[in-house]
Amino acid sequence: MIFIKIILGLFGLGIVVFVHELGHFLTARLAKIDVDAFSIGWGNPILKKKIGTVEYRLGMFPIGGYCKMKGEADYGELWENMHNGEKPENGSYLAAGPAARIFVHFGGPFFNLIFAVILLSFLWGFGFEINTLSNKIILASEIIPGETYPADSAGLKTGDRIIEIAGKPISYHHEVQENIALNPDKALPVLVERNGELIKLNVTPSLDKSTGAGKIGVYFWVDPVIKNIKDGSPAQLAGLMPGDRITGANGQKLRNSMDLMKIVEQNPDRLVLDYDRAGAVGEVQFNNDEIKNEIGITWDSISYRTPNLSLPSAIAKGVKESWKTLTISITSLRLLFKGIDLTKAVSGPVRITYMIGEMATQGFEQGFGTSVRSITNFLAFISIVICVMNLLPVPILDGGMIILFIVELIRRKPAHPKAISVFQTCGMVFIFGLMALALFGDILFFIR
Repeated sequence: MIFIKIILGLFGLGIVVFVHELGHFLTARLAKIDVDAFSIGWGNPILKKKIGTVEYRLGMFPIGGYCKMKGEADYGELWENMHNGEKPENGSYLAAGPAARIFVHFGGPFFNLIFAVILLSFLWGFGFEINTLSNKIILASEIIPGETYPADSAGLKTGDRIIEIAGKPISYHHEVQENIALNPDKALPVLVERNGELIKLNVTPSLDKSTGAGKIGVYFWVDPVIKNIKDGSPAQLAGLMPGDRITGANGQKLRNSMDLMKIVEQNPDRLVLDYDRAGAVGEVQFNNDEIKNEIGITWDSISYRTPNLSLPSAIAKGVKESWKTLTISITSLRLLFKGIDLTKAVSGPVRITYMIGEMATQGFEQGFGTSVRSITNFLAFISIVICVMNLLPVPILDGGMIILFIVELIRRKPAHPKAISVFQTCGMVFIFGLMALALFGDILFFIR
C-alpha cells in the first residue's frame, strides 16, 4: 500500500512541476529564446527525439521535468562576458532583453495558477459531494481536563451552534475551521445559537505553533449513530449494524462521539456499548486488543452535493477559489515568522508526495468520485503553493530573478557579475537550508 501511495504521489507532484516547466518552455519560445531540451522527468533520458532545435526527452525518474534554455547553463560566464562588452549569441538566454527574461520567469508560476483555475473550474462544473459535520460544537476542555482554550474565555458552551463569524454566515464545521484557521491572534465577533436564543460573543483564536493555524479549542458534534462498519472488524463480529445509535458506554450516557473517545481514554482495557436499533436495545463488549486496533465504526455525517455549474459560472468559481487559496498561501507565509514549529508546519517533497498518494488511496476506498475530488483539490492547492513560492524575491527562484531583471531594466545595464554571484549564492544557501529543514520535518513526520 505504501508503494502505491508513493507512485501516485510522485505522479501527482510530477504533473504540477511539469506544468510549471511547460510555462517556462512556451514563454521562452514566445520570447524567441532557443530551448535546447525539454524533459518530462529527471535523470538520464530513456527516450529522446530532436524536433527542430529542441530535444524532447523522457527522463528516468518520472517526477517533474525541466526546460533547458540556450546559454542558461553557462549563465555566470556569459554574464561576465557581457559585462566586458561581448555580445551573447543570438537566441541565447541573455541575448533576450530583461523584459523578455522577466516574461519567461513569470511563465512558470503563471501556468501553475492557470492550471489550478482549470482544475477547480472542472471540479465545480461537474459538481461534487461534500462530506462534512454540523456547526454544533463541543468544548475541548471537556474532553481534555485541565486545559483552557479561547472558546472557554469567550463564553462558548458545548451544544452551541456557530452560525456567523465576522459577519460571514456559517452552516458547517469546515466553514468554522476555515475562518478560525486564517485569523490567529485576531478578535472575531461570533454569533451563536444556544437553546433557540441568539448570542453575540467575541473569540480570539490562538496560534497553533505546530501548524501555523488559528485554533479556539472546539470539537464538532457528531451524533453517535453508526454510518458504516468495516468488514471483518470487531464491531461487525459483535453484531453492530449501520443505523444503530450508541446510547451508552461503560455505564455512562453518550451524547456524541467525543464522549465515547473520552470514556475509552479513561478505561482503555474494556468497553461495553449500549445501543438502540429501531427501538430495540442491546449491548456489546470489546476487549483491550480490539479497542487498540479500532473497533471499525464510522459515524454518520452530513453529505450534500454542489450543483453542476455552467461553463462561465464554473470558470468564475475556479478563479474565485484559486484567488482564495492564493491569499491563504500568502497569509501562511507571514505566519512562518511568528515562532511556529517549522519542522511540523513546513512540508517537504517527501511528505507532500506521501500526502497526495494517501489522499488518492483513501479516496478510492470511498469511491472513484471522492478520489477525483480529493486529488483535484490537493493538486490545485499544491500548484498555487508552487506559484507563490517561486515568486518569492529569493535569488535563484523565479521571483528573485525577476527582481534582478527589473533592476537591470531600471539601470539599463546588467548588474555586476560579482553582485549577481553573491546574490545567487545567498539564494542557494537559503533554498538548501529550507530544503534541509523540510526534509528533517518529513523524517520526523514519518517517525511520529
